[in-house]
Order: sequence, then structure tokens, then C-alpha cells
Amino acid sequence: MVHSLLENQNLLGAGLALLILIVAFVVLQPKAKVALDPVNWRKYKLSEKIVISPNTAIYRFALPAGSVLGLPIGQHVSVSATIGGKLIQRSYTPTSSDDDKGFFDLLIKSYPTGNISKYFGELKVGDLVDVKGPKGQMKYSPDLARSIGMIAGGTGITPMLQIIRAALKNPLDTTTLSLIYANVTPSDILLKAELDTLAAEHPIRFQVYYVLNNPPEKWDGGVGFVNTAMIKERLPAPAPDSKIVLCGPPPMMAAMKKSLAELEFEAPRTISKLADQVFLF
Repeated sequence: MVHSLLENQNLLGAGLALLILIVAFVVLQPKAKVALDPVNWRKYKLSEKIVISPNTAIYRFALPAGSVLGLPIGQHVSVSATIGGKLIQRSYTPTSSDDDKGFFDLLIKSYPTGNISKYFGELKVGDLVDVKGPKGQMKYSPDLARSIGMIAGGTGITPMLQIIRAALKNPLDTTTLSLIYANVTPSDILLKAELDTLAAEHPIRFQVYYVLNNPPEKWDGGVGFVNTAMIKERLPAPAPDSKIVLCGPPPMMAAMKKSLAELEFEAPRTISKLADQVFLF
């Protein structure tokens, strides 16, 4: 009996010692250096261009060895370039995270009449781009909401994907996520394979519903524009522990605000704050 108690105490002591060692190892690990500067522009070299579609690519920029971008989940960076003699700035949400050391990714669709987007489309590997940040009011955490509904259009998927990835890879995060993703044609749906894989791997926590203006035959998603009925069916209802986040073209966002008002969601502020029930990126 005494021998058994001593064995149990020894096992308990060994287990406690191992736990202390693990905690100490994690705590004492040197923190990766943060590359971003919120005030000063810093230059980053384009190391790779990963083509997604004829006019869309993931632009991968190199960071100093062992460093991370230093961007809270849900926030964005500013990019600047001198175009036609004028300094132009735009905001983009990286699809990478601080789990990715030594690089960060921007998913950008280039338009012939665009400023920064066209500039990106003409970049070559080795070119330098001015970036600063972080910026924005959104800082995702597992206790932000019990349920989050997302409405995205086109490249408005980038902040949504950043949050989805962060939430689903955290075993302690129980947030449920519902995404309505609108585009014109099937080829416009960005990173669909990854979204489908995440939905298949996390069927209880993440669901995605695609809406197309010009769907193919035998399309089983939404058709036309995102409307009030789709939102009511696919996204969480207004509640103290639910939140809706929006990102997409301005005309689409104006229509979404009207639909959400019909469903009695709180109206978003001109500049969204983290506590808002409806958050517009």
C-alpha cells in the first residue's frame, strides 16, 4: 500500500516536472522579430508570384530571416506606390499569418484601370514595395463572438480567410463561422479549394455558401445577388453573442447593410469598431 502510494507520488512528481519543463520551454523561446512598422514605410522584396487566375495572384514578400510580419488577425497593411507622379495608397489584408516566418502573402486582383492593383500586376520578382502597418479596428480572438456570419465579394475574401484559418486551427476556439461568398463566374471564386477543404474538415464549425451572378448549368449554390433571404437562411440571427462581418465592393456593401437592417441587425458605424454587431472592413 505504502509502496503504491510512493509510486503514484513519484509519477505525479515526474509529470509535474515535465509540465514545468514544457511551459518553461515555450515561455523562454525567443520571440520572432516583428517586421512591420506602424509609422514608417518599409520596403519588402517580392520573392514569388503565385498565379491564381489570369488577373489574380498571391504576391509573396520576403521578411528578414526568422521574423514575422506582426499583424493581429483581422487587421491590414497599407501599400504605397508613386504612379503617374502621384503617391497612391491602398489597404490589403494578408492571407498569411504570424505562423508564417520569413514571408507574408497578399492576394490581389489586378484591374486594367486600377492604380495599385495594376501596379501589382506589373511587378517582377525582386521588385521592392513600400508597406506599413498594422491598421484597422478588427482584432480577432476566440471570445469575440459565439457565432460569426461573413459576407464577402471578390477579393473581400481575404480578411475572412485570415479569420477562418486562425479560428479553425485553434483547438480551444469554439466559434462557429458561416460564409456567403459572392462572385460573377465560377472562375472568379478565389481559393475555393481551400475553403471547401476547411468546410469538409470542420463541418460543425464552418460552412460556406457560394453565390454567382452567372452560374453554370447544374449549379447548386445561390444565383444572382446576395439577398435578405439568403442572409436569414445562411447566417446567424441578431444576438448579443453573434456578429456579422462584411468585405466587398461598395455597391454590394450598401445593399448588404440594407438587408441586415431588414433583419433587425444594428446599423454599422461609418468607421466600424470591434464591439459593433455589424463590422465592415
